[in-house]
Amino acid sequence: MSAEVTGRMDRYTLQGKTALITGAAKRIGREVAFALADAGCHVAIHYNTSPAEAETLRAEIGLLGVNAWTVQADFAQPEQYETLIERAERLAGPIETLINNASIFPYEPLASMTRDTFMRTMEVNAWVPFALSRAFAARAKRGKIINLLDASLAGIDRTHAAYQLSKHTLAMLTRMMALEFAPHVLVNAVAPGYILPLPGQEKYLEKMGGTLPLQRTGEAQEIAAAILDLIRSDYITGEVLYVDGGWHLQERACGPNPY
Repeated sequence: MSAEVTGRMDRYTLQGKTALITGAAKRIGREVAFALADAGCHVAIHYNTSPAEAETLRAEIGLLGVNAWTVQADFAQPEQYETLIERAERLAGPIETLINNASIFPYEPLASMTRDTFMRTMEVNAWVPFALSRAFAARAKRGKIINLLDASLAGIDRTHAAYQLSKHTLAMLTRMMALEFAPHVLVNAVAPGYILPLPGQEKYLEKMGGTLPLQRTGEAQEIAAAILDLIRSDYITGEVLYVDGGWHLQERACGPNPY
């Protein structure tokens, strides 16, 4: 391999860069924040209703030798999320990576889905990631965007209809934005499978893990590792990486995907 090619492959590093992670105070977002910090990346921690958890995370990340900041925004309030990128940069300086992790997961079957649930879920899970990504791309000279999807996209989950429709929309937006923001901003997505149970879903998650090709549920750290791999690549855009133990290879008609 020539020195020129090697130089191109080695040029992207997270060391000293800054990432904004939405919904970072808990669950997968928290693990992603630690993984980025461990790689030398400064982290802007977005939260909505979890200020204590966000502050704890900020302090813990600081022990890893990088900087961290907390920034609040309610994704039901346009005046808050439309200024999130700008406010985060006032705190942290230029942001090179945006991770759209925050989402809501309402249980509402298709037969009873209401307009309010549909519109609220689409706003939080699809419109806000797009709005943030567009604002980020307009400000970034060079950057990476990672959207969090769901392995249930490979099937049909009628019990969480608005949620699945919102994630399908974000999946298509991922491909559209990859073209729109190229070549300076790369846009990819990770689709987690059975990772973290919702409260009361522990036994269900354990049972479903045994039905997967890899015969187990996943760990949040595995999602974080996949996100880091995509961020570090300078030649992947518009892709969805399933991190689900092979879940998407199996035909599914319904069922929640609690992570």
